[in-house]
Amino acid sequence: MSARFLPRLAITTGEPAGVGPELVAVLAASELAADLIAIGDPELLRRAAATRGIALELSPDDGQWIAARAPGQLRCVPIALSAPVTPGRLDVRNATYVEALLDRAAAGCLQGEFDALVTAPVHKGILNEAGLAFRGHTEFFAARARCDVVMLLVAPGLRVALATTHLPLAEVPAAISAAGIVRTLRIVHNDLRHRFGIAAPRLAVLGLNPHAGEGGHLGREELDVIAPALAALRNEGLRIDGPLAADTAFVPARRAQYDAYLAMYHDQGLPVLKALGFGAAVNVTLGLPFVRTSVDHGTALDLAGTGTADAASLIAAARLAIELTATAA
Repeated sequence: MSARFLPRLAITTGEPAGVGPELVAVLAASELAADLIAIGDPELLRRAAATRGIALELSPDDGQWIAARAPGQLRCVPIALSAPVTPGRLDVRNATYVEALLDRAAAGCLQGEFDALVTAPVHKGILNEAGLAFRGHTEFFAARARCDVVMLLVAPGLRVALATTHLPLAEVPAAISAAGIVRTLRIVHNDLRHRFGIAAPRLAVLGLNPHAGEGGHLGREELDVIAPALAALRNEGLRIDGPLAADTAFVPARRAQYDAYLAMYHDQGLPVLKALGFGAAVNVTLGLPFVRTSVDHGTALDLAGTGTADAASLIAAARLAIELTATAA
């Protein structure tokens, strides 16, 4: 991408019965300095824009770079819906449509067609009901790119990465290994340096058990798995503290000391981050050969079609994608 042209952001429109299409229309109406290319059904986007009272100027994406974009302008890679959509009502027939959006986005990013990818929310349940083996965007793009990835949530003043993602809680201990922690923290460290522009990242790692295992009395994962992994990384020169007791790791004085945290499981770190910054938080997939960001919320079926859904998280995701693309350039 030349400095004379806008970054090309692919925007997947997500679950068609959810708020995603409306949020994309609101994003298009913003003054964001990016070439926004929606991947989805054009008529669905037009209806969503009408719901929000947005005069959308929708045109096919010709793959050319542009130097400016006026509010309301949106280019589109058209993919037709598999079935008609009623806002708020899931339809299993559109699961293949959602998968097609993600396939097209991944292919375009891997081929260098887009500078970054921003994803609106999908509904995992309906995709699974349709027989698709879908655990989440993070895992989907990792499979398409054939690489190891890490889920990172970013909110003002806080970044939290996950050692495990969408697993039942009972499966978490067995999924944590020293090799996995080492691999995850190397990805976090590398992307904080090369995508976020932090020269010497400071990392905090949470323990798995209450009080970080209480010296082995409340579990041995800290002693047998986590601590050895951190020791190996410190020998490589990484600045890492832990394993820390999760119940006190996020107090303000501690948060100021670290550039990112690694939580052992989804609901250990993310409730803190979302309590502090819900609506302004962004989901980032680290380790991919392209920038991918997303919203911090779900499909909000109860709000779909009402014209009231807040687009702040999608706008924040697009802004962060632009920043990360510029840093990595």
